Amino acid sequence: MQILSNFSLKKYHTFGIDISAQYFTEVNTVATFKELQQNPIYKNNPLFILGGGSNLLFTKNYAGLVIKNNLKGMEVINKNEDYVWLKIAAGENWHSFVLWCVANNYGGVENLSLIPGCVGASPMQNIGAYGVEIKDVCDEVQAIDLQTGEERTFTNTDCQFGYRESVFKHIYKNKYLITAVVFKLNKKPVFNTSYGAIEQELKAMGVEPSIKAISDAVINIRSSKLPDPAKIGNAGSFFKNPEVSKQKHDELKQQFPNLVAYSLDNGNYKLAAGWLIEYCGFKGKRIGDAGVHVNQALVLVNYGTAKGEEIYKLSQQILDTVKDTFGVTLEREVNIY
Repeated sequence: MQILSNFSLKKYHTFGIDISAQYFTEVNTVATFKELQQNPIYKNNPLFILGGGSNLLFTKNYAGLVIKNNLKGMEVINKNEDYVWLKIAAGENWHSFVLWCVANNYGGVENLSLIPGCVGASPMQNIGAYGVEIKDVCDEVQAIDLQTGEERTFTNTDCQFGYRESVFKHIYKNKYLITAVVFKLNKKPVFNTSYGAIEQELKAMGVEPSIKAISDAVINIRSSKLPDPAKIGNAGSFFKNPEVSKQKHDELKQQFPNLVAYSLDNGNYKLAAGWLIEYCGFKGKRIGDAGVHVNQALVLVNYGTAKGEEIYKLSQQILDTVKDTFGVTLEREVNIY
């Protein structure tokens, strides 16, 4: 195990901001992590667990120890006639895991194809796309307490999943290293094609719904709308879609007839944050090397040498303008450090 000093994190997060960590190390096994916990640098500094770096924005250098979670492994741990349980190590690439499930005809995560990042971050954010969220397929989360070293298993209920939310973003934020996630997937898949443009894309592809066809359709849609972090720095959707009451929705709909919104089971409405931002004129806007993507107003981008605080300042301009225009408060989905 090697701990490096003043280590550049530019290549370790998808925004590609040129910042550094005071200390940096990589953990490849649970045993290595438990050894690390005895190190004075670990004990005497703030700790930051880094996965794929796909949902965060660094606005300054990190004064502490950054631990890169490289835990690997994918295995079937149980199955019956209807379901299969998969234990996936936290450091595995999310999309690679999804493709493995598709190849084995395990249903449930195909709608989540091409989401950047690692498996360990998926329950933290309760990642979701095209009508599916992690809460629908997560059976349990295995983790280690950063202070005591105690191993703990969180059930689906323990995780307190919400819209891009979980217990790991609040009371247990920065308290645990997630080591693995257990997924319960379908051996007899139930296709979810009603959300977004999946049905339209399947027709364009000339194929009937299947696990692979839906995965391919989602990959096609995401590739056409979202920038590749390998080509231009970004963290995907920067803002959550806000939820408003029916009364607020009806008032906005009267004032803005083209408002894009979706009714929810609780009677409220979810507004399309991308539409709100685009209406305010931010789509394609660029200030220096910080900008809003030309094809998707939800995505903020680093065109090259933008600083984290410049992207954060742009996000604040968006928040303020949307609030002034619609009386709606957007919330950042990306974690800010």
